[in-house]
Amino acid sequence: MATLALAACGSPNTGSSASGGGLEKTTITVGVLAIADVAGLYIANQKGYFKEEGLTVKPDILQSTQFAIPKLLSGGLDLALGNYFSILSATEKTNDKFRFVSDTFQAKNDVFDIVVPKDSPIQSVKDLKGKKISIAALNSIGELAVGSTMRVAGLDPKADVTFMPMAFPQAPAALKAGQIDAAWLTEPFLTGVQKDMGARKIADTMTGAMADFPIAGWTATEDWTKKYPKTMAAFQRAILKGQQDASADRKAVEQVLPNYSPIKPEVASVINLGAYPTSLSATRIQRVADLMFEYGYLSKKMDVTPLLVPLPQ
Repeated sequence: MATLALAACGSPNTGSSASGGGLEKTTITVGVLAIADVAGLYIANQKGYFKEEGLTVKPDILQSTQFAIPKLLSGGLDLALGNYFSILSATEKTNDKFRFVSDTFQAKNDVFDIVVPKDSPIQSVKDLKGKKISIAALNSIGELAVGSTMRVAGLDPKADVTFMPMAFPQAPAALKAGQIDAAWLTEPFLTGVQKDMGARKIADTMTGAMADFPIAGWTATEDWTKKYPKTMAAFQRAILKGQQDASADRKAVEQVLPNYSPIKPEVASVINLGAYPTSLSATRIQRVADLMFEYGYLSKKMDVTPLLVPLPQ
């Protein structure tokens, strides 16, 4: 999709003061998805937090966070929303090329559910055996979450279902057309498909081992963080304020969601939201790496601490 500009500053080459406070870059392109996870970024722009730091942020809306990985490596993106699963997997394959500069989103109840058409014979997770289920991307947080839920139900996610990679915006139509039997969705698409076509929830995938699970963070390459340390710190300061507002004020999230996602204002007020962390915790993110290793998605145990860039004081 086309890049949408967040006009954080009047000119891409000037900051709000002191020419961006000596920033190495005053305009950055950030990969995002049209989901609730990135509300903190849009709040930060709306309230002028990026402008205060001398930054112009241009969001590039992606179909999945996996599309961000090659664009980060090629320099097509400065930073991106990265689900922890995909970035940790890529980190193992690329010898620690990625870094997390801010936490973004943490799961809560009924924010990532498996749904089926209202007249589907599927009544429980056990009924998914032999079926097709959509997830945003293969080898991603969706596969981990659905797989964990299936294991609890006694199914083997690698043998008993077919995972269909499909961007969240496309999944509702595919579900309605019968191209898939079930869909793993997050907000705002989860509430949307329930309201628009009466889809039924059969499982909340963020329970048990996945309860309060860390989902995504703002990601850059290691090279980028070393080349643009002042720009990175400015982004971290601004996004932290956006995260704090999102965490403290649900209304702030509701107000920005319709600006970048297909959700209508009246639906934004009733969707289920996860948590917006205001710290970058190695302990939290280590849960992802440990579960990935346990389920065979990482070839060896990984210490995530070196991958985190401390927030500026």
